[in-house]
Amino acid sequence: MHVGRNDRIAEVLILGAGPAGLVLGNILQGAGIDSVILERGSRAHIEQRARAGFLAPESVAVLREYGLDDGLRTRGRTHDSCEFRTAAGRFELSYGALGRREVHTVYPQQDLVTDLVAEYLRRGGELRCETTAQQLGDLRGDLPWVLARTLEGVENRLGASYVAGCDGARGLARKTFNAPSSTCEYDITWLALLAQAPPTTDTVVYGVHRDGFAGQMPRGPEVTRYYLQCDPHDDPLHWSEQRIWDSLATRLDAGRYGPLRAGPIFERGLVRLRSEILDPIQQGRLFLAGDAASSISPSAAKGANLAILGARTLARAFIAALRGGNTAALQRYSAECVPRIRRAHEFSHWMINLLHPPVGPNPAFERDLQQARLHSLATSRTHQDFFAENYVGI
Repeated sequence: MHVGRNDRIAEVLILGAGPAGLVLGNILQGAGIDSVILERGSRAHIEQRARAGFLAPESVAVLREYGLDDGLRTRGRTHDSCEFRTAAGRFELSYGALGRREVHTVYPQQDLVTDLVAEYLRRGGELRCETTAQQLGDLRGDLPWVLARTLEGVENRLGASYVAGCDGARGLARKTFNAPSSTCEYDITWLALLAQAPPTTDTVVYGVHRDGFAGQMPRGPEVTRYYLQCDPHDDPLHWSEQRIWDSLATRLDAGRYGPLRAGPIFERGLVRLRSEILDPIQQGRLFLAGDAASSISPSAAKGANLAILGARTLARAFIAALRGGNTAALQRYSAECVPRIRRAHEFSHWMINLLHPPVGPNPAFERDLQQARLHSLATSRTHQDFFAENYVGI
């Protein structure tokens, strides 16, 4: 395939307008560095796409430091406790008073993305939505390029000093990337639901049940996120609303702890739990961030937080290279980010084993160990401090 000259040259070309790409682009624009973001979805799509909503203190601090927290300050809500419901009973952990005494800030990701898009454009950034990156080239040369196609079929070639792959685990950057990785494919699938209904309690609720995991995650006074473990081959459309609410009520033990506040379910989908760790996450002039750098299961709400912190690290390195001529931070990018990614994966894996019915050759034995872990978490201050530090931290 013949690829001609560049139609546009930027200092940094960013693939993907999720939290990683938008935080990166905003920080660069704030430093006077010219960037272009390519996003295959429409602006309306990325601003309405419901994703995680729990931000760690470190993520909030990054957004505050770079002037990206206006919506967060006015509409975000602090969250400092969670509840576990098991066959042995229930217990609540006020993690804001444990460990480092830190709290989450609940702010739906679609609201954060909407804020970040508006601010990026205000800072003079160029966002090309409905534009699909099709090919990357010359990644080890002085001017890497991306061939992109618009929704209308128009092809453009864009060059840049550096390319940031923030386009997810299935995006072009990750597909182009050739690096060692370790992967865990969990035989666990969640039915992910958004209900037009108030949460039953103000806390996150984890239901550990023999039929499978169930979870309640408050998203606002009138909207609640629910997760329901299901067969990996299920079609989410085949679950009637009555079946969903009955299953949630059973696994969250509504008979003992109070009825759920049901309402219309307006979004549903399947989440297959999978984790992958890459090392390194840089090759030549291509650097990965967010889900492109690491696919992580949603069991501990670490994905968006890893994206924000990785974007801050990468932005600082780009600024040092492009404005100060010092590439040392870019060379250390993987070494700085991968240990943080591994820590997040370790706790996410720990949570998966804590919340789901054991599988494998000795399920009865593993179930006994699971009950021991839950008992320790309910009764041991040392265990609770460990949980709080890792649950909120990143």
